Amino acid sequence: MTQNNTETKNDSSSSGLARSAAVVSIMVMFSRVLGLVRETVLAALFKAETDLDAFKAAFTIPNLMRDLFGEGILSKAFVATFKDVEARSGEKAAWRLTSMVFNVTAIILIVITILGIAFTPLIVRGVFRGKGFDTPLPPESSFGFADKRELAIYLTRIMFPFLLLVSMAAIAMGMLNSKGRFGVPASASSFFNLGSVSVGVWGYYTAPKLGYHPLTGMAVGVLVGGALQFLIQIPSMWRAGFRYKPILSFTDPDLRQVMKLVTPALLGYAALQVNLLLNRGVFASQGAGWLAWNTQAFRIVHLPIGIIGVAISTASLPALSQFAAENSMDEYKRTFTYALKLIFILALPAAAGLIALNKPIVSLIFERGEFDARDTAQVAGALFCYAFGLCGYSGRQIAADGFIALKDMRTPVIVSLFTIALNILLNCVLIFGIGFDHRSLAVSTACSITVNFVLVLIFLWRRVKGFGGYGLGSVFVKAVAAAVGMGIIAWLVQNQLSCLIGSKLSLMTAIILAMPTLYVFYRALRVREIDQLTRAMAEKFRR
Repeated sequence: MTQNNTETKNDSSSSGLARSAAVVSIMVMFSRVLGLVRETVLAALFKAETDLDAFKAAFTIPNLMRDLFGEGILSKAFVATFKDVEARSGEKAAWRLTSMVFNVTAIILIVITILGIAFTPLIVRGVFRGKGFDTPLPPESSFGFADKRELAIYLTRIMFPFLLLVSMAAIAMGMLNSKGRFGVPASASSFFNLGSVSVGVWGYYTAPKLGYHPLTGMAVGVLVGGALQFLIQIPSMWRAGFRYKPILSFTDPDLRQVMKLVTPALLGYAALQVNLLLNRGVFASQGAGWLAWNTQAFRIVHLPIGIIGVAISTASLPALSQFAAENSMDEYKRTFTYALKLIFILALPAAAGLIALNKPIVSLIFERGEFDARDTAQVAGALFCYAFGLCGYSGRQIAADGFIALKDMRTPVIVSLFTIALNILLNCVLIFGIGFDHRSLAVSTACSITVNFVLVLIFLWRRVKGFGGYGLGSVFVKAVAAAVGMGIIAWLVQNQLSCLIGSKLSLMTAIILAMPTLYVFYRALRVREIDQLTRAMAEKFRR
């Protein structure tokens, strides 16, 4: 009887995690689709080797700093501490902590933004040193900028305040997730994409009439989108009970707990951002179009990473943090194992689909306007390589969350430092050693992130004295088998039908057939988690 009750409780808890992940997944899916629309618009309006490279470079700097201060370690450290403070001292203390985190973050980021704008020329020239950024802009459409690097400096200065706006949005998201509210924060980035695209397209036609480069509208659109991403969450924050207070005390023990979690991780995450800057600056600037092609390829991979990795991570971190705060380690291990199983059964087939259908996917999304067949081939090559790291990207977020819930930031950071060195070494060998093209960046990224995931998982296994065991390994093997089978069928369908009905219709047919094919494989292999997940998704769509 006790065993049956335990199994029922476990199934209920797992279904709850699946439902929460389904909510986030659906909202993130809309956001990432809008993100692809944004990339499609950019690709259609601007040439990859010139204007688009400059815009991607300009957006890289505030966006990477956003990952560091906002949606990265600060947001996750806040979730873990919020749950701990709420369990220990009550909701009032947790709200007080929220106000202080908002205030200290705003102060730090305002200073960084001012300094960033002042020193933008030094930053851009120091990061994007490759010969690809010496490409001159066409005189008839240069608007006074000599080359891509000068244009990138101008755009970076406009977009730097995006760092502050989106970091505020990320803290709001962490607070709402801590209160079990996932829908609104997960959909907030959709408003960023809507704002940036609508204002950007309007600016593309309006800015030249006022004597400004057409990309000025896109840069201003980024700021408008960032503001919308924060503002849309304010009503939900109010309904959750948050009331802002202009208070700040660096001696407050709860704020010090957040800083204690953040500080040792800042070096590791800063090193990670430096690595990304090296990838996009030193390495991607070696060839014209390399930065744009790789960014466009990763934007496609970003869709399943968001739907799978980000969604499951967002739903599981509050639960993991609560179980760790209550010292309920059995529940912690069970929740973590279930989250990993969901990653395997979703990420591996997604990777197989991108590998099998890379070129027609890129053609369908991007090939129009300034984006031609040559661009399709270049982006598809990078996408093929990036796809092998999709499971590593998604799984690493869950594995790192396992340590964050335990208030241990050092271990994943140390692992990150090692894999950063690996990434740089691989890029140097592939680009400067053997002269490989832009796909080098995708290969090195996929390899290093997968190694990162495996190492963090091993260290967490040792830290909590085991989890998952045979059941986790069994799900992984079954997911690989189902993914390979689905990928082969999708590839065959698309290739056989492309000559008859065209590449776009054959791609849609292959994708439509791949879904039930995968489900049949999972049912035949008795992967029970797929039923829980499909029920949760169906329930949310019915609502």
